Amino acid sequence: MKTNDRIITDLMASVHSGKTQLPDFQRGWVWDDNRIKALIASITNGYPVGAAMFLEYGNENIRFKYRVLEGSPSKGVVPDELILDGQQRLTSIYASLFSSEAVNTKTDKGQPIKRYYYIDMTKAVDSNVDRLDAILSIPETKKVTSDFGRKIEMDVSSADLEYKQKLFPLNIILDPYKYLNWQFGFMQYYNHDSSASKLFADFSKKVIVPMGQYTIPVITLDRDTPKEAVCQVFENVNTGGVSLTVFELVTAVFAMDDFELRKDWENRQKKYFNSDILSVVSATDFLTACTLLSSFNKKASNNSVVSCKKKDVLNLTLDEYKYYKESLSEGFVEAEKILQEERIFSSKDLPYTTQLIPMAVLCTLLADNNRIKIASIKDKLKQWYWCGVFGEMYGGANETRYVYDVVGVMNWLEDSTAIPRTIQESFFNPGRLLSLQSRLSAAYKGVMALILKNHARDFISGREMDLSAYNEENIDIHHIFPKDHCEKKGYPRPKWNSVVNKTPISYYTNRVIGGVAPSCYLKKIEDKGQVTSEKLDTYLETHFIDVLSCRADDFNVFFLKRAIVLLNAIEKAMGKAVPGRDSEETIRDFGGSLKRETE
Repeated sequence: MKTNDRIITDLMASVHSGKTQLPDFQRGWVWDDNRIKALIASITNGYPVGAAMFLEYGNENIRFKYRVLEGSPSKGVVPDELILDGQQRLTSIYASLFSSEAVNTKTDKGQPIKRYYYIDMTKAVDSNVDRLDAILSIPETKKVTSDFGRKIEMDVSSADLEYKQKLFPLNIILDPYKYLNWQFGFMQYYNHDSSASKLFADFSKKVIVPMGQYTIPVITLDRDTPKEAVCQVFENVNTGGVSLTVFELVTAVFAMDDFELRKDWENRQKKYFNSDILSVVSATDFLTACTLLSSFNKKASNNSVVSCKKKDVLNLTLDEYKYYKESLSEGFVEAEKILQEERIFSSKDLPYTTQLIPMAVLCTLLADNNRIKIASIKDKLKQWYWCGVFGEMYGGANETRYVYDVVGVMNWLEDSTAIPRTIQESFFNPGRLLSLQSRLSAAYKGVMALILKNHARDFISGREMDLSAYNEENIDIHHIFPKDHCEKKGYPRPKWNSVVNKTPISYYTNRVIGGVAPSCYLKKIEDKGQVTSEKLDTYLETHFIDVLSCRADDFNVFFLKRAIVLLNAIEKAMGKAVPGRDSEETIRDFGGSLKRETE
């Protein structure tokens, strides 16, 4: 890496000639008219506008497709360097201060417009005038009009009109040949009048000459920089604009072989990832899964190391992507089906989006001979999944865990004694039930899914909350002993606001419940003739609710009994015991032991 200041005139000449271009992962130019004016004001004042970052072109390992900056005429030229950071600034500078074409920009409301930029010479030399007030944005016609175009307010459509209004065209300011010609015409227009001569001399001293000496700091990465380093460095320095992701880099690499990865992903989203749950899968997630799948299969053939870290994703080949993209997409769809079987119906209720990556890869691998349809195999996959959720194993950096899980689960299916690391390491503390206060936590969402999986029925309609009911009846999570009632009774907030006192019910049922004690709202439901007492009791039981304590408004007994049943459900899902159910700490926090009532 090297750092040096580049004179703006040399830099713009390099852009114009095509020696400096953009990698194809950079998005389109998006700066609006006001922001361009502010940039011009800063540069003409000599203020710094930030460093740019370039990459020397020519590394065979980083075969990025490239394109010229908007407005540059030099198509088909092989660049010397690519702009990694600074595209918006450099494109704005080139378009407004160097190119002879009108600048394609937009209004502050996003409407496309074309503009030329001028500077009012009289205002520019006046130290009492803010430089921004001296910068003018003029339409492509070079006429400013009002009254729907019928009245011309300003006209700079000829050089003489520019001279007359002392408005200097900024797109010639970096080309000495052009601005000297303009100066000659300006002086002739005023017959070399002393006041005109003085104005141009002051303008040249305060604006033109400093502009010719203006420099922009440029950090240049040499052509041997690895792809993962390019991505990491860019992420570290790019605090504005469009973030460069692994997907953007792979897109640029694949583009060299005329494959439009972005278009392929957009089509894939429409076909496979158009549901609420799968909509959370990003393009980078898909590439990571594809790399993991390819890496796992390579291991089977050449005993290589399975890995899906950033550097591995960046080294994914186009042939590998093409080979796996369809089967992997189907794998994500199969993973969604399993989640729905486990009563996870929406993205907001998905415990971990990241766990979808290894799950989809496993579903893809198990699609061979339809192994994913075998109940015993699917049960093991579900056990692994719930251990990840209730063990809260997917909250940090996950690339290594992806590998552990895919390799571990596949080995486990061949050898029942080879327990995957996530299952071995998963652990659920009974006290965690108290700290699960909102759906921000994976385990909280997991508990709600287990309640739904128990064929939970709505208190009023009695309808089982399956996928169709979930979508049609606006199912959400609400308190069983309502908040208002608990606060009036002075129950401890850590208890009444925990997952133990919450359950999924419909919006309508929650409105009927209101803020009264359970005995009151249950009677209200019955008195309206909406459900019999006996039926209502069976509906409550599907939510792991102890009917007697609930009807008696005995919060403490209700809380203890429900905590016990929830732990039973968690144990069943994880396929392993929850330790400490009758520890001193548990008894103190819950007011009693949480051991199974049969124990």
